[in-house]
Amino acid sequence: MTTNQQPQDRYKAVWIIFFMLGLGTLLPWNFFMTATQYFTNRLDQSQNVSSVAAELDRGVQASAAPTAPSLKRSSLSVIFNNVMTLCAMLPLLLFACLNSFLHQRVPQAVRILGSLLAILLVFLITAVLVKVPMDALPFFVITMIKIVFINSFGAILQGSLFGLAGLLPASYTAPIMSGQGLAGIFASVAMICAIASGSELAESAFGYFITACGVVVLTIICYLGLPRLEFYRYYQQLKLEGSGEQETKLDLISKGEEPRAGKEESGVSAPSSQPTNKSHSIRAILKNILVPALSVCFIFTITIGVFPAVTAEVRSSIAGSSAWEKYFIPVSCFLTFNVFDWLGRSLTAISMWVEMENISSIPEVSTLPSPHQYP
Repeated sequence: MTTNQQPQDRYKAVWIIFFMLGLGTLLPWNFFMTATQYFTNRLDQSQNVSSVAAELDRGVQASAAPTAPSLKRSSLSVIFNNVMTLCAMLPLLLFACLNSFLHQRVPQAVRILGSLLAILLVFLITAVLVKVPMDALPFFVITMIKIVFINSFGAILQGSLFGLAGLLPASYTAPIMSGQGLAGIFASVAMICAIASGSELAESAFGYFITACGVVVLTIICYLGLPRLEFYRYYQQLKLEGSGEQETKLDLISKGEEPRAGKEESGVSAPSSQPTNKSHSIRAILKNILVPALSVCFIFTITIGVFPAVTAEVRSSIAGSSAWEKYFIPVSCFLTFNVFDWLGRSLTAISMWVEMENISSIPEVSTLPSPHQYP
């Protein structure tokens, strides 16, 4: 089949759906992460309420006017960002690796849809708990458990989503990356708008989590509508027929990349050789992506090491008591980071520094776990 016979992506519907899927994969975690002020405030309030109650129980009598109790940070509030980062990144790494090796045991639709439903359930619980009074320690433990669940299912979802994008031409990875980057900007802007509205922190947090639930529901609807589109069905059928690699080469040729003759012949393999290629696909993939994978690993080791555990604790030295004090962390920490994260992800649609010949020679390239799946 030639490239002239390929169906067109009418109205960019598939592109938009993959953009929404990318947005839906990281938006929940970004809403969770940018709401750290709500979590730490609630931990501090629980600590100070307990302190005031303890003082009243001691029978401290105020013969003069009582002084307002000074607000102190609790130990759980101090370590919240550090523990949150550990509870997020370790399950993310573990389940991303497991997804790479166990993807053939669980159908792709089950992994994607099941992960989205699990994340939706976690955020519904989080939104309900905003209205439920709770002591500091149980609230801290439950929050960390929810973070573990969100990132575990998020890793499975992101890895499966990039595998799904592997069915399509290479340019359809870009909307996923762009959507993931925009998720952070969306969450940061939502936080800034909530602060500007002057609403209570608990009400703002409730709005965060309900908004995240709405986006996850929209993402589920988009995913369910994807198989109805002719453009997607065409490439899915190519994969089922075992000619997905040949179509990838046609896509590269249309962009001016000329694969070598030997690789062109090996790209159209006999059906009898497919089981052998499948058994060696993971090893071949790891061998070909070793250098970029290690580079991404080192970059994110530094990035996640300081964001948001360290950067969210920075305070402005010039804000004083001005309004900028409230906006400093949302703008300088979250919004700035996410704007440049989105720019970096979106630039892959314009320029890709990738050795295309190596990638075109990898069998079962659709199972390649993307290093960009980490937030």
